[in-house]
Amino acid sequence: MDDGRPARRKTQDERLLSGPAERAAFRETDTWRVLRIMGEFVEGFEELAGLGPAVTIFGSARVGRDDPAYATAVEVGRLLGEAGFGIITGGGPGIMEAGNRGAREAGATSVGLNIELPFEQHANPYVDVEVDFRYFFVRKTMLVKYAQAFVIFPGGFGTMDELFEALTLIQTGKIRDFPIVLFGSDYWRGLLDWVRSAMISEGKASEADLNLLSLTDSPTEARDTILAATREHYEGAAHERESRAATREALRKSLEPGN
Repeated sequence: MDDGRPARRKTQDERLLSGPAERAAFRETDTWRVLRIMGEFVEGFEELAGLGPAVTIFGSARVGRDDPAYATAVEVGRLLGEAGFGIITGGGPGIMEAGNRGAREAGATSVGLNIELPFEQHANPYVDVEVDFRYFFVRKTMLVKYAQAFVIFPGGFGTMDELFEALTLIQTGKIRDFPIVLFGSDYWRGLLDWVRSAMISEGKASEADLNLLSLTDSPTEARDTILAATREHYEGAAHERESRAATREALRKSLEPGN
């Protein structure tokens, strides 16, 4: 029956998570999919390895360009871009587009990590570096691996998934010194209250876990929170690079004739 909606197609994630098919062609087997997954990781690593400091901005794809949240996300992306960060998003519309637009306005690198969906999603027009993924878990790895912080605007299930995955990685020590800024106190306050009243009160989480999050309604505060949290890391990395360069130079001079 034709209900007017575009035809739904199976994504590669859906095919992967389906049960094994009997007598499937090799290109439809899990063995073949492992090779495709490896290829996605390799492509992502190659495209993003030289990115430099970056912040991932998350939020709803359903936010229109006339929504105040869109303009605010543009400003956050612009401020972070002017502070020296590239901007990474999921590459789609809404808050993702706004973050990429802010990066473009600041002259910063604007990255969109697009995902295959049952209905076509194309990268927004403000993406400079586009990488397309079939598998959510590969894409999510890139969203974390090449970012030094998250700014999370109001969103739906996908945004919550990315928020709690990042929190889990921090809580378990898989990533460190990784600020997560929740933007929009009215939206997030109910969730934080529930964490306190349910998780923390029953001993399933601790107040220290909640302290992993920063809540703000100010674009400048979001930028400053990230700068403060990452400054020590980058100053330490810069000092280490300088020390290595000095060691190499001293070694070079010691090997010169006459020394």
